[in-house]
Amino acid sequence: MAIMGCINIHPNAEMTVDEFKAWLLRFDSDHDGRISREELQDALSSMRVWFGWWKARQGMKEADSDRSGSIDNAKEIEKLMHYAQERLHMKISKNNV
Repeated sequence: MAIMGCINIHPNAEMTVDEFKAWLLRFDSDHDGRISREELQDALSSMRVWFGWWKARQGMKEADSDRSGSIDNAKEIEKLMHYAQERLHMKISKNNV
């Protein structure tokens, strides 16, 4: 999608759930619709998060409930959003209807 390339995320900026998902999918380098630990690390590095490799590992531990090695369903994305809000202090609000 064209809009995904236009989304710039700053650690202190507020975003909607859809913006978070679009931002995350920008780092899906193999375009398989899943986010691996390495892709999550790239996403965190784009925000200049300190110790991104470690935080990506922790995020995967919390969000990857089926232990497939990737974030690949809506439930896991929801868990990853919760992790981002609680541990990375990202501000993610519900989509406007």
